[in-house]
Amino acid sequence: MKVLLVNGSPHKEGCTYTALCEVAETLNKEGIETEIFWIRNKQIGGCIACKKCIEIGKCAFDDVVNEFKEKAYEADGFVFGSPVHYAAASGNMTAFMDRLFYSELCGNGNKAFYLKPAAAVVSARRAGNTSTFDQLNKYFTIQEMPIVSSGYWNMIFGANAEQAKQDAEGLRTMRVLGRNMAYMLRCQEAAKKAGVPMPEREASVYTNFIR
Repeated sequence: MKVLLVNGSPHKEGCTYTALCEVAETLNKEGIETEIFWIRNKQIGGCIACKKCIEIGKCAFDDVVNEFKEKAYEADGFVFGSPVHYAAASGNMTAFMDRLFYSELCGNGNKAFYLKPAAAVVSARRAGNTSTFDQLNKYFTIQEMPIVSSGYWNMIFGANAEQAKQDAEGLRTMRVLGRNMAYMLRCQEAAKKAGVPMPEREASVYTNFIR
């Protein structure tokens, strides 16, 4: 089994990376393979609602979003991490998530993410964590992904990586998250072996409030 961890920070090895490493190390100890995927700091444009993904099965802008999505099909679980910028995820991370999830839902019927466990991790110097945490979790709930929790909201504090490493409670939260993710993956694997059927999927219905 493999978990993909996304580093949505413009800094390759900053606070967000520090938190993700703690989760990844715990997963590795539990026998789960991991890969940390950095979205890098090159500008990522947002979704323009061109709907081309419905036709071609991926985002029309062939960049880091499509690169990650190819990896996502083979992954069993996900952790998406972002720093807090103005009480929200980073601009690049928001654009990445918007295009990734929209193009997968519209273009491929949600094959990459359907019922795969996911978790959000956020890092901040001081505040804005909970609103960012809430923002990221919304992507999972609209994509039918079970959300993995920890003993506290998945956040870490620090202005830089060295400070983040001093947040003992935050690091403990990441380790608990890693163990909970491993447990959920094992439960899903056991369910498959036991022949537990997947939920019946129902066709989408769209209701517009203005006609």
